[in-house]
Amino acid sequence: MQCCKAVIVLDYLAANNLNYSTMQAATYRKKLASSIGIIIAGMCMNTVGFAQQTTVTVETKQNALVLQTDKDNRLDIAYFGARLTNTSDNANIAAQYAGGLVGSGTYNNAYTPAGSWNLLEPAITVTQGDGNTSLDLKYVSSATKKLDDNVSITSVILKDTLYPVEVMLFYKAYYNENVVEQWSVIKNNGDKPIKMQKYASANLYFRAGNYYLTHYNGEWAQEMKPEEDHLEHGVKSIDTKLGTRADLFEPPSFMVSLNKPATEDEGEVLLGNLAWTGDYKIDFEVDPSNNLRLIAGINPYASEYTLAGGKDFTTPALIYTLSQHGKGEASRNLHRWATKYRLVDGEGQRLTLLNNWESTYFNFDENKLTELFKGAKDLGVDMFLLDDGWFANKYPRNSDFAGLGDWQENVKKLPHGIGYLVKQAEAAGVKFGIWVEPEMVNPKSELYETHKDWVIRQPERPEKYFRNQLVLDLSNPDVQNFVFGILDSLFIKNPTLAFIKWDCNAVIYNAHSMYLEKQGLPETHLYVDYVKGLYKVLERLRAKYPKVPMMLCSGGGARVDYGALQYFTEYWPSDNTDPLERIFIQWENSYFFPVIASCNHITDWGKQPLKFRTDVAMMGKMGYDIVVNKLSAQDLAFSQQAVQTYKAISSVVWHGDMYRLVNPWQNPVASSMFVSEEKSRAIMFTYLVSNRYMPAATTLPIQLKGLDPQKKYTVNEINLYPGTHSSFSGKNTFSGDFLMKVGINPNINAGRASVVLEINEAK
Repeated sequence: MQCCKAVIVLDYLAANNLNYSTMQAATYRKKLASSIGIIIAGMCMNTVGFAQQTTVTVETKQNALVLQTDKDNRLDIAYFGARLTNTSDNANIAAQYAGGLVGSGTYNNAYTPAGSWNLLEPAITVTQGDGNTSLDLKYVSSATKKLDDNVSITSVILKDTLYPVEVMLFYKAYYNENVVEQWSVIKNNGDKPIKMQKYASANLYFRAGNYYLTHYNGEWAQEMKPEEDHLEHGVKSIDTKLGTRADLFEPPSFMVSLNKPATEDEGEVLLGNLAWTGDYKIDFEVDPSNNLRLIAGINPYASEYTLAGGKDFTTPALIYTLSQHGKGEASRNLHRWATKYRLVDGEGQRLTLLNNWESTYFNFDENKLTELFKGAKDLGVDMFLLDDGWFANKYPRNSDFAGLGDWQENVKKLPHGIGYLVKQAEAAGVKFGIWVEPEMVNPKSELYETHKDWVIRQPERPEKYFRNQLVLDLSNPDVQNFVFGILDSLFIKNPTLAFIKWDCNAVIYNAHSMYLEKQGLPETHLYVDYVKGLYKVLERLRAKYPKVPMMLCSGGGARVDYGALQYFTEYWPSDNTDPLERIFIQWENSYFFPVIASCNHITDWGKQPLKFRTDVAMMGKMGYDIVVNKLSAQDLAFSQQAVQTYKAISSVVWHGDMYRLVNPWQNPVASSMFVSEEKSRAIMFTYLVSNRYMPAATTLPIQLKGLDPQKKYTVNEINLYPGTHSSFSGKNTFSGDFLMKVGINPNINAGRASVVLEINEAK
């Protein structure tokens, strides 16, 4: 190995002008090679090549994603796991793993292309301008830029060896939150257009003994039902092809546990969400070496995208966090990231509200609404929300069969307009918000009659309706202007309008865009350009009205992802407001989204008492959808007290760390708690979820989490129904160590089905 040392030393001396010229170094190298033989010289060349191997590391506080070039200068994923103490050790990781099968290509490529050396599921598939379907991406360069003390962006440039195609990989790392936001930019540097059949956002690689995928399914009122699969060899995909309310059957949120199924506090687990409000696909492939390849991005289904010469395409981001200490820690990582960096006003406050939908449905007028304002004031909530049915005249919105698209106030219902309602609500002491569904149109509407060219439909086929409506073509800039104008007009006319509920109830049938057809653009752009058009509208809206609270709704929780949530303060998890069902829906959503974003309303759904319904709604952003003047005197008194209690504890619930204590899928009760940053205050919610022949009860204490073991705490029951008493009076003190190791029994039983405890540091 003296040869190698000599070459490295001479190159160093030559580069630094230390008495050796480049020519002198080359001459000496030739003499040295001749004296010790060609084989040794070859060894020198390989070793020098290895010394020049590039290692790129994306680090957070706990994790490291290590990328490394191979002998052919392709970029591989060498490691993704717990961060090493010494970053310099990252360069040695790859050598510790055995390679793939001979002749099989590279399994662990950082962005796997199709058509050349790869034999597995690709991240990108391209047809070149001359019809060639191959792509071979080689590493060019990389750079890391710190945006501040916590956030950095690592960019990597890959280029094809024959064609002018370039891919830039981006990794935005949030150090303290242990979250990475990853996306790609595909560039066509040539003159001829290329066709992209698949263009993933992220390509990850994991090495473990076993892999367990938790994904979700559902439909209307049955959202977020979890399934856990042991991943075997081959490809498991989750995807959607619905176009708009893409989460209806399968949300783009998932967990992958490594080696064994993760629990709340143990196991290595990845939580991820694709930030795309449209068709997506996520592939999980266990390769022949028993390692896991994860490829996530826009669904290739009907989405081939033509990229003109000189243009680039930015994919949506895959947002993920890796925890070595279970699902609870991973979810808290996402919560901290989302409230600080993604949600609109995530670290701020939220409005409590009274909604009229389940009180009136479409059957209301001006007088009935102004009476409801008094109920909102009596409850003590901040706002009244007017739901569907307030617009359209030629085809009035008295049911879901007509009116969508005609956004003028209905003169029979609201002769004095929305402005009058805003002022009347404010006079009653509450703010005013309103429901819209601006992306949709009923065939029975003036908009449909005048602008069929704005509607997604196949002109030669019978129309197929979802909730009696069709989808407007947001790939069309004129439609984007129209949709923006609906909201803009409401705000211009009513500057104090306090809240928007943005709904979306239809999927895309008969996908066809008259706009794209007229522009000579491929029909396969529609599913992609629709979502891009939606984002353009929301960007304009947020640029002009940056702080207005907005709820993301889609026939319930059929549109919850971090692509859409960057424009909203909150989302509606489900139209199912039965509190027993909501415990499970809210539980699963809480892994991926902070509870400050979860709108939980108290309604008449379910058989549980008002206190139970209220306690469940408190575990998030609470609201009401009831007729206040029909409440009994005791129910009204309880609700008034509950609103004040909620406002007193909301800062801990919204901004504290969430700990799940008892899983409702596995136990007769559900329990979770929220702990303040200083660990001085916590709120614990416990609910009975199984009450059949033998009434269930908590016979064992529940161990708390997240407290300071050295501190002393009092435990007090709050949100009691009038006339009831509790043994938790706050008089006794417990150490944090006791509460986390032994626990406390909230005494849940059939007659005491929900309990809210406040834990305060004893002063």
